[in-house]
Amino acid sequence: MIEIEVKVRAEHAPVKDRVIKLGAQKVRTEDHVDVYYNSPHRDFAKTDEALRLRSVDGGTRMTYKGKKLDEVSKTREEFETPVDGVAARGILNALGFFKSGVVKKTRDIYKYDDITICFDNVEGLGEFVEVELVADSDVQGHREKLFGFLEMIGSKKEDSIRTSYLEMLMD
Repeated sequence: MIEIEVKVRAEHAPVKDRVIKLGAQKVRTEDHVDVYYNSPHRDFAKTDEALRLRSVDGGTRMTYKGKKLDEVSKTREEFETPVDGVAARGILNALGFFKSGVVKKTRDIYKYDDITICFDNVEGLGEFVEVELVADSDVQGHREKLFGFLEMIGSKKEDSIRTSYLEMLMD
């Protein structure tokens, strides 16, 4: 599965007003604690990969994100599965993986057609909006659809940020 994602820094209130006027529906609000791990056999920061355990509402999901597939978005191959958080941490530690950072955020999730809109308030960084689609094909067409949607809500393609929250926090 390919996650096609575009992120911009944006003040939430005016953008939420715009997406609601377009007909987007609020799905839920989540508090995320994302613990990122690095590998003993290759440096994910250098290979542009990510391995994360995300805790939300008492559950944990493990996610692997491959390197970014283009120069203008955060599009990448992604694999995700629910896990027992304690067991997953134990397995990763036993295999030599080590914690590289933690990102905490509150996320308001909206849906507009097949586009997921995430209003992220990231501890230590502020407010961002991510728009995303999941696809198996026509990545370029889906990416352009997201950039078109961003324009509808007041952002430009040039506003896109490819840097992850973890990278921003570590800078």
